[in-house]
Amino acid sequence: MAEYWEINRANWDQRAAVHATSTTYNLQRLIVDPTALSEVVSHDAVHLGDLSGRDVCHLQCHIGTDTVSLARLGARSITGLDVSPRSIEVARQLASDCQIADATFVEAEVYDAVAALGAQRFDLVYSGVGAINWIPSISRWAGVIAQLLRPGGRVYLRDAHPMLYTIDHRLKDGTLVVEFPYFETVEPFVDDEPGTYTDGDHSSITANLTHEWNHGLAEIVQALIDNGFAITRLAEHAEAEWQALDSMVDIGDGQFALPERRDRLPMMFTVEATRLGL
Repeated sequence: MAEYWEINRANWDQRAAVHATSTTYNLQRLIVDPTALSEVVSHDAVHLGDLSGRDVCHLQCHIGTDTVSLARLGARSITGLDVSPRSIEVARQLASDCQIADATFVEAEVYDAVAALGAQRFDLVYSGVGAINWIPSISRWAGVIAQLLRPGGRVYLRDAHPMLYTIDHRLKDGTLVVEFPYFETVEPFVDDEPGTYTDGDHSSITANLTHEWNHGLAEIVQALIDNGFAITRLAEHAEAEWQALDSMVDIGDGQFALPERRDRLPMMFTVEATRLGL
Protein backbone atom coordinates (compact mmCIF):
# COMPACT_ATOMS: atom_id res chain seq x y z
CA MET A 1 0.00 0.00 0.00
CA ALA A 2 2.77 2.45 0.91
CA GLU A 3 4.40 1.86 -2.47
CA TYR A 4 1.30 2.27 -4.63
CA TRP A 5 2.47 5.56 -6.10
CA GLU A 6 5.83 4.08 -7.09
CA ILE A 7 4.07 1.24 -8.89
CA ASN A 8 1.70 3.62 -10.68
CA ARG A 9 4.48 6.07 -11.48
CA ALA A 10 6.43 3.38 -13.34
CA ASN A 11 3.37 2.65 -15.45
CA TRP A 12 2.68 6.32 -16.24
CA ASP A 13 6.33 7.03 -17.05
CA GLN A 14 6.13 4.41 -19.79
CA ARG A 15 2.71 5.51 -20.98
CA ALA A 16 3.87 9.13 -21.33
CA ALA A 17 6.14 8.43 -24.30
CA VAL A 18 3.38 6.57 -26.14
CA HIS A 19 0.76 9.20 -25.33
CA ALA A 20 3.02 12.04 -26.49
CA THR A 21 3.05 10.68 -30.05
CA SER A 22 -0.55 9.43 -30.14
CA THR A 23 -3.40 10.84 -32.18
CA THR A 24 -5.52 10.51 -29.05
CA TYR A 25 -3.71 13.41 -27.35
CA ASN A 26 -2.68 15.07 -30.64
CA LEU A 27 -0.08 17.43 -29.20
CA GLN A 28 0.67 18.87 -32.63
CA ARG A 29 -2.85 20.28 -32.92
CA LEU A 30 -2.32 22.28 -29.74
CA ILE A 31 1.08 23.48 -30.94
CA VAL A 32 0.02 24.71 -34.40
CA ASP A 33 -3.35 26.20 -33.37
CA PRO A 34 -3.11 28.72 -30.49
CA THR A 35 -6.89 28.59 -30.05
CA ALA A 36 -7.14 24.80 -29.78
CA LEU A 37 -8.26 23.13 -26.55
CA SER A 38 -8.09 19.53 -25.43
CA GLU A 39 -11.34 17.61 -25.81
CA VAL A 40 -11.68 17.43 -22.03
CA VAL A 41 -11.30 21.16 -21.41
CA SER A 42 -13.44 21.95 -24.46
CA HIS A 43 -16.25 20.12 -22.68
CA ASP A 44 -15.61 21.93 -19.38
CA ALA A 45 -15.00 25.41 -20.76
CA VAL A 46 -18.62 26.56 -20.55
CA HIS A 47 -18.64 25.86 -16.80
CA LEU A 48 -15.08 26.97 -16.08
CA GLY A 49 -15.72 30.33 -17.72
CA ASP A 50 -13.14 33.06 -18.29
CA LEU A 51 -10.12 32.38 -16.08
CA SER A 52 -8.53 35.78 -16.62
CA GLY A 53 -6.65 36.92 -13.51
CA ARG A 54 -6.95 33.49 -11.90
CA ASP A 55 -4.14 31.29 -10.60
CA VAL A 56 -4.93 27.70 -11.54
CA CYS A 57 -3.56 24.39 -10.27
CA HIS A 58 -4.09 21.23 -12.31
CA LEU A 59 -3.61 18.10 -10.22
CA GLN A 60 -2.48 14.90 -11.95
CA CYS A 61 -1.79 16.86 -15.11
CA HIS A 62 -0.12 13.98 -17.03
CA ILE A 63 1.45 15.33 -20.27
CA GLY A 64 -0.15 18.76 -19.97
CA THR A 65 -2.75 18.91 -22.74
CA ASP A 66 -5.50 19.97 -20.34
CA THR A 67 -3.06 22.25 -18.48
CA VAL A 68 -2.17 24.16 -21.64
CA SER A 69 -5.88 24.36 -22.46
CA LEU A 70 -6.66 25.88 -19.06
CA ALA A 71 -4.02 28.52 -19.72
CA ARG A 72 -5.80 29.32 -22.98
CA LEU A 73 -8.99 30.06 -21.05
CA GLY A 74 -7.13 33.08 -19.69
CA ALA A 75 -5.47 31.85 -16.50
CA ARG A 76 -2.96 34.33 -15.08
CA SER A 77 -0.72 31.44 -14.07
CA ILE A 78 -1.01 27.70 -14.45
CA THR A 79 0.68 25.03 -12.33
CA GLY A 80 0.56 21.36 -13.24
CA LEU A 81 1.49 18.60 -10.80
CA ASP A 82 2.05 14.93 -11.56
CA VAL A 83 3.83 11.97 -10.01
CA SER A 84 5.43 10.91 -13.30
CA PRO A 85 8.71 12.71 -14.16
CA ARG A 86 8.45 11.59 -17.79
CA SER A 87 4.96 13.09 -18.03
CA ILE A 88 6.25 16.33 -16.52
CA GLU A 89 9.02 16.49 -19.12
CA VAL A 90 6.51 16.16 -21.96
CA ALA A 91 4.21 18.74 -20.34
CA ARG A 92 7.01 21.29 -19.99
CA GLN A 93 8.01 20.87 -23.62
CA LEU A 94 4.41 21.15 -24.75
CA ALA A 95 3.87 24.37 -22.80
CA SER A 96 7.07 25.77 -24.28
CA ASP A 97 6.06 24.77 -27.82
CA CYS A 98 2.64 26.35 -27.23
CA GLN A 99 4.33 29.52 -25.92
CA ILE A 100 2.54 29.38 -22.58
CA ALA A 101 4.74 31.81 -20.65
CA ASP A 102 3.55 31.43 -17.06
CA ALA A 103 3.35 27.65 -16.77
CA THR A 104 5.03 25.66 -14.01
CA PHE A 105 5.17 21.87 -13.79
CA VAL A 106 6.07 20.08 -10.57
CA GLU A 107 6.81 16.42 -10.00
CA ALA A 108 5.03 15.26 -6.85
CA GLU A 109 2.44 12.82 -5.56
CA VAL A 110 -0.94 14.46 -4.91
CA TYR A 111 -0.75 14.09 -1.14
CA ASP A 112 2.57 15.99 -1.21
CA ALA A 113 1.20 18.86 -3.29
CA VAL A 114 1.08 21.44 -0.48
CA ALA A 115 4.72 20.87 0.47
CA ALA A 116 5.82 20.65 -3.16
CA LEU A 117 4.14 23.93 -4.13
CA GLY A 118 5.17 25.87 -1.03
CA ALA A 119 3.28 29.02 -0.10
CA GLN A 120 1.54 29.39 -3.46
CA ARG A 121 -2.25 29.36 -3.30
CA PHE A 122 -4.78 29.18 -6.10
CA ASP A 123 -8.18 30.44 -7.24
CA LEU A 124 -9.03 27.18 -9.00
CA VAL A 125 -7.94 23.58 -8.55
CA TYR A 126 -8.86 21.47 -11.56
CA SER A 127 -9.05 17.68 -11.63
CA GLY A 128 -9.74 16.10 -15.00
CA VAL A 129 -10.91 12.81 -16.42
CA GLY A 130 -9.20 9.64 -15.14
CA ALA A 131 -7.57 11.14 -12.06
CA ILE A 132 -9.18 10.31 -8.73
CA ASN A 133 -9.21 6.55 -9.31
CA TRP A 134 -5.46 6.70 -8.57
CA ILE A 135 -6.12 8.21 -5.10
CA PRO A 136 -6.53 5.83 -2.11
CA SER A 137 -8.40 8.26 0.20
CA ILE A 138 -10.80 10.79 -1.29
CA SER A 139 -11.10 12.58 2.06
CA ARG A 140 -7.36 13.17 2.20
CA TRP A 141 -7.48 14.38 -1.42
CA ALA A 142 -10.15 16.94 -0.52
CA GLY A 143 -8.05 18.11 2.42
CA VAL A 144 -5.09 18.77 0.14
CA ILE A 145 -7.26 20.83 -2.22
CA ALA A 146 -8.63 22.86 0.68
CA GLN A 147 -5.07 23.80 1.62
CA LEU A 148 -4.16 24.71 -1.96
CA LEU A 149 -7.07 27.10 -2.45
CA ARG A 150 -7.50 30.66 -1.31
CA PRO A 151 -10.74 31.31 0.61
CA GLY A 152 -13.47 31.65 -1.99
CA GLY A 153 -11.49 29.56 -4.46
CA ARG A 154 -13.16 26.66 -6.20
CA VAL A 155 -12.49 23.09 -7.16
CA TYR A 156 -13.71 21.65 -10.45
CA LEU A 157 -13.85 17.87 -10.79
CA ARG A 158 -15.20 15.88 -13.74
CA ASP A 159 -14.40 12.21 -13.92
CA ALA A 160 -15.72 8.75 -14.64
CA HIS A 161 -18.76 7.94 -12.52
CA PRO A 162 -18.06 5.47 -9.70
CA MET A 163 -20.98 3.36 -10.90
CA LEU A 164 -19.24 2.90 -14.26
CA TYR A 165 -16.19 1.55 -12.44
CA THR A 166 -18.30 -1.20 -10.85
CA ILE A 167 -19.30 -2.68 -14.21
CA ASP A 168 -17.46 -5.74 -15.47
CA HIS A 169 -15.81 -4.31 -18.60
CA ARG A 170 -14.53 -7.75 -19.57
CA LEU A 171 -17.98 -8.85 -20.74
CA LYS A 172 -18.40 -8.51 -24.49
CA ASP A 173 -22.13 -9.20 -24.95
CA GLY A 174 -23.43 -5.79 -23.89
CA THR A 175 -24.80 -6.88 -20.53
CA LEU A 176 -24.16 -4.64 -17.51
CA VAL A 177 -23.00 -6.63 -14.52
CA VAL A 178 -21.91 -5.06 -11.24
CA GLU A 179 -18.67 -6.82 -10.32
CA PHE A 180 -16.34 -4.32 -8.61
CA PRO A 181 -16.70 -2.22 -5.43
CA TYR A 182 -18.68 1.01 -5.61
CA PHE A 183 -17.48 2.33 -2.25
CA GLU A 184 -13.93 3.23 -1.32
CA THR A 185 -11.99 0.25 0.01
CA VAL A 186 -8.68 0.02 1.82
CA GLU A 187 -7.29 -2.51 -0.60
CA PRO A 188 -6.78 -1.33 -4.18
CA PHE A 189 -8.00 -2.89 -7.38
CA VAL A 190 -4.81 -4.39 -8.79
CA ASP A 191 -4.56 -4.66 -12.56
CA ASP A 192 -1.81 -5.82 -14.92
CA GLU A 193 -3.57 -5.40 -18.25
CA PRO A 194 -0.91 -4.66 -20.89
CA GLY A 195 -0.71 -1.53 -23.00
CA THR A 196 -2.59 1.72 -22.71
CA TYR A 197 -5.79 3.40 -23.91
CA THR A 198 -4.31 5.34 -26.84
CA ASP A 199 -3.13 4.38 -30.29
CA GLY A 200 0.56 3.79 -30.91
CA ASP A 201 3.20 1.14 -30.28
CA HIS A 202 2.57 -0.33 -26.83
CA SER A 203 5.54 -2.70 -26.86
CA SER A 204 7.62 -0.29 -24.74
CA ILE A 205 5.13 -0.53 -21.87
CA THR A 206 6.34 -3.34 -19.65
CA ALA A 207 5.46 -1.91 -16.20
CA ASN A 208 1.81 -2.88 -16.49
CA LEU A 209 0.96 -3.31 -12.81
CA THR A 210 -1.32 -0.58 -11.40
CA HIS A 211 -3.25 0.11 -8.19
CA GLU A 212 -6.58 1.94 -8.32
CA TRP A 213 -9.50 2.77 -6.04
CA ASN A 214 -13.16 3.62 -6.54
CA HIS A 215 -14.97 6.32 -4.53
CA GLY A 216 -18.74 6.53 -4.20
CA LEU A 217 -20.37 9.76 -5.30
CA ALA A 218 -21.57 10.56 -1.77
CA GLU A 219 -18.08 9.87 -0.43
CA ILE A 220 -16.65 12.43 -2.85
CA VAL A 221 -19.25 15.07 -2.03
CA GLN A 222 -19.03 14.50 1.72
CA ALA A 223 -15.23 14.67 1.62
CA LEU A 224 -15.47 18.14 0.13
CA ILE A 225 -18.11 19.24 2.65
CA ASP A 226 -16.06 17.90 5.57
CA ASN A 227 -13.05 19.87 4.36
CA GLY A 228 -14.81 23.21 4.26
CA PHE A 229 -16.41 23.35 0.82
CA ALA A 230 -19.88 24.40 -0.29
CA ILE A 231 -21.12 22.34 -3.23
CA THR A 232 -22.30 24.62 -6.03
CA ARG A 233 -22.94 22.09 -8.78
CA LEU A 234 -23.42 18.34 -9.04
CA ALA A 235 -24.25 16.65 -12.34
CA GLU A 236 -24.30 13.11 -13.69
CA HIS A 237 -23.83 12.35 -17.37
CA ALA A 238 -24.97 9.50 -19.60
CA GLU A 239 -22.06 10.04 -22.00
CA ALA A 240 -18.30 9.58 -21.78
CA GLU A 241 -15.40 10.81 -23.90
CA TRP A 242 -14.06 7.34 -24.57
CA GLN A 243 -15.49 3.90 -25.24
CA ALA A 244 -15.46 2.74 -21.63
CA LEU A 245 -17.47 -0.39 -22.47
CA ASP A 246 -17.31 -2.34 -25.72
CA SER A 247 -21.05 -1.90 -26.28
CA MET A 248 -20.86 1.91 -26.23
CA VAL A 249 -21.33 3.72 -29.55
CA ASP A 250 -20.00 6.98 -30.95
CA ILE A 251 -22.76 9.60 -30.74
CA GLY A 252 -20.68 12.44 -32.17
CA ASP A 253 -18.73 15.36 -30.73
CA GLY A 254 -16.24 12.95 -29.21
CA GLN A 255 -18.89 11.34 -26.98
CA PHE A 256 -19.80 7.68 -26.45
CA ALA A 257 -22.96 6.23 -24.90
CA LEU A 258 -24.85 2.97 -24.49
CA PRO A 259 -26.58 1.95 -27.73
CA GLU A 260 -29.96 1.82 -26.00
CA ARG A 261 -31.62 2.55 -22.64
CA ARG A 262 -28.96 5.07 -21.68
CA ASP A 263 -30.83 5.88 -18.50
CA ARG A 264 -29.53 2.65 -16.93
CA LEU A 265 -26.00 3.81 -16.11
CA PRO A 266 -24.28 7.13 -15.42
CA MET A 267 -20.96 7.36 -17.23
CA MET A 268 -19.45 10.52 -15.76
CA PHE A 269 -20.12 13.17 -13.13
CA THR A 270 -19.15 16.75 -12.38
CA VAL A 271 -18.73 18.42 -9.00
CA GLU A 272 -17.97 22.09 -8.43
CA ALA A 273 -17.42 23.47 -4.95
CA THR A 274 -16.24 26.67 -3.31
CA ARG A 275 -13.88 26.81 -0.34
CA LEU A 276 -15.47 28.59 2.61
CA GLY A 277 -13.65 30.75 5.13
CA LEU A 278 -12.10 34.19 5.44
